[in-house]
Amino acid sequence: MKSHFQFSNQQRNGIFLLLAIIICLQCVYWFAPNSFFSSNDDIPLDTIEIEKFKAEVDSLRLVEIENKKPKIYPFNPNFITDYKGYTLGMTNEQIDRLHKFRATNQWVNSAKEFQKITKVSDSFLAVVSPYFKFPDWVTNPKPKFQDYSNTYANSKTPKTYEQKIDLNIASASQLQKVYGVGEKLSERIIKYRSKFNGGFISDVQLTEVYGLSPEVVERIKNDFTVKTPRAIKTYNLNTASRDELVTIQYIDYEVAHHIIEERTLRDGFKSIEDLLKVEDFPIKKFDIIKLYLHL
Repeated sequence: MKSHFQFSNQQRNGIFLLLAIIICLQCVYWFAPNSFFSSNDDIPLDTIEIEKFKAEVDSLRLVEIENKKPKIYPFNPNFITDYKGYTLGMTNEQIDRLHKFRATNQWVNSAKEFQKITKVSDSFLAVVSPYFKFPDWVTNPKPKFQDYSNTYANSKTPKTYEQKIDLNIASASQLQKVYGVGEKLSERIIKYRSKFNGGFISDVQLTEVYGLSPEVVERIKNDFTVKTPRAIKTYNLNTASRDELVTIQYIDYEVAHHIIEERTLRDGFKSIEDLLKVEDFPIKKFDIIKLYLHL
């Protein structure tokens, strides 16, 4: 027993140091704040904050679900396909009624007419009709140009084709003989004619000259006509490419795209006048545009 309790000075110092460390740690455990040693299980939960967090997570989940739903973009109901009608919620019978109506080359021009033909319910119509997009010529019809006449034109005997002067060689002085055409207007007519190598293609191009009213144009056409039209390249409306269409006056890439899209839906145009039903088509310039097209 005596051998177990005999220590050297170095061993005795080591024992005292170990006891000092144990006592210090014990004091820290006794006197330090309880939260320092408490486990996560003892942390009080803020139920209000948790509920707020859950509500935020749920709202984000609903937003994500809503974003994943198929979106409806504005569309022309005349061109609803079977798949499009199915995604909208139409029955096969309703889709077939619309296709049968369109097969007669007729057009749906309002939401009420769409319901009358397809026999969809009021609730369905209320959901999808805000997305209907009809051409501008349906929603905002332009007033048709009236046939302008005046006592001056009526008092003159209409000239035959042979009696009229070729508009492509008419001089300014000859043009000024027409009532309403002065020095400035005659200069504008000749300046417009000179822009093209070969002059006018047709009498309708007079409407392109700035300052000429419809009445004055009719008076000019009573004495002048295009007898030697400028040679131009015409394109087949049903085969022309987009790059060919944009070479035509007043047709840009957007209009050319709509023409080709409409042509594809129709399996080809049946007449040049079908262009008037193309989206964003410049209707007022139709008489000029059709000079460059044929079927």
